[in-house]
Amino acid sequence: MATVERQKVEQILEAIGGAENIDSATHCVTRLRFVLHDEGKVKKEQLESLDIVKGIFSTNGQFQVIIGQGLVDKVYKELVALTGIGEMSKEDTKAAAEKKLNPIQRAIKTLADIFIPILPAIVTAGLLMGINNILTGAGIFYDEQSIVDVHTQWADFASIIHLIANTAFVFLPGLIGWSAVKKFGGNPLLGIVLGLMLVHPDLLNAWAYGAAKEAGEIPYWNLFGFDIAKVGYQGQVLPILFASYVLAKLEIMLRKRIPDAFQLLLVAPIALLITGFLAFILIGPVTFAIGNGITALFVGIFDNFAAIGGLLYGLIYAPLVITGMHHTFLAVDIQLIGTTGATFLWPILALSNIAQGSAALAMMFATKDEKLKGLSFTSSVSAYLGITEPAMFGVNLRYKYPFVSAIIGSAIAAVVITVNKVIAFSIGVGGLPGIFSIVPEKWLPFFFGMLIAMIIPFVLTLTIAKIKKA
Repeated sequence: MATVERQKVEQILEAIGGAENIDSATHCVTRLRFVLHDEGKVKKEQLESLDIVKGIFSTNGQFQVIIGQGLVDKVYKELVALTGIGEMSKEDTKAAAEKKLNPIQRAIKTLADIFIPILPAIVTAGLLMGINNILTGAGIFYDEQSIVDVHTQWADFASIIHLIANTAFVFLPGLIGWSAVKKFGGNPLLGIVLGLMLVHPDLLNAWAYGAAKEAGEIPYWNLFGFDIAKVGYQGQVLPILFASYVLAKLEIMLRKRIPDAFQLLLVAPIALLITGFLAFILIGPVTFAIGNGITALFVGIFDNFAAIGGLLYGLIYAPLVITGMHHTFLAVDIQLIGTTGATFLWPILALSNIAQGSAALAMMFATKDEKLKGLSFTSSVSAYLGITEPAMFGVNLRYKYPFVSAIIGSAIAAVVITVNKVIAFSIGVGGLPGIFSIVPEKWLPFFFGMLIAMIIPFVLTLTIAKIKKA
């Protein structure tokens, strides 16, 4: 590495309080991730003034310095060479950071660690569902007819796309089971089996539960005089989350007590058998009711107080991102999709990302600082494509008023789309491409929401910047 680059790393090191202030360090695609002994020793203004630094923020016990793709690898290697801290994995750094969290922060981080790994599958499903809906949605290109109605040769093509896209949602408990059991310290393959067990075709499909209950046709197992509902948990989040925790802890306990020679024969069968019975007898029914209650609460708020619900969620979503609490709503989105077939929360997320991008873009025109101009432009493009960290932490929060402008634009846009009952059939890319996850008949009001999220933050940020200069 060139000497001048070594000097830049030394400047970063000095600004964060020196090597003695570092507990552990790793990096991701764009950021250095530190667990520091004392974040109060960080000289934030000095750190942000470095041309190699694109932004800084602290979350979940980690102090993160945005460097940029590619360059961050070189900076980290030089940092390791300078400090002698030794290269650490993300898991090691996360474990060190977790020690600094309170119980609520740990719970939120646990949800994030479970759902973020399965996001690629869900987002991909959302994009593919968007393609399917373009092909099958009536009235998009033809009056009261879809593309497959007019061009029937595309019908089977659309059917295959729907099958591929729908798989992630049909077998969602399998995905969550894999990620949750892995997070809780068990064998992730057993988590997959547990998740698939909860959606086994021999069970009554959860989406048919309501009709079957009204008709009095719910099947039951009879266990020693007790009737256990023979019901699956398609699209449900809570049953597999709690069952995965039980499975992982049972497996860990059994591995400690059963000799190595017998573990292959005993650990997995006993753990799965006990967890399976508990899932159908206790965990499933209780958490199924809780999940439906949460769904009913959110649906009730947005059905009866759409404008207020949209305004509040539009206002608080970006601040929730700062704290990391937005990950809890990912579980709510998935629960809503599984229970009702769509979510009214995720479209607001997409507009919030667009608003942050627009505020950052305005800063490109408001400043004469060439470094800030470049960062504002690249981070705004990133936000428009669903990645808001560079815009939010690198530009908007640093100057505060762009962040406030983005929140105002997001809240107004959220009111517009919630009043018009805009819903998404899936989680997708949370920016401009998000329109493809919106049900086609609501594209027009969502498009107006996108315009509001682009124009209001941009104009507000520019206006405030001019007032400040004056």
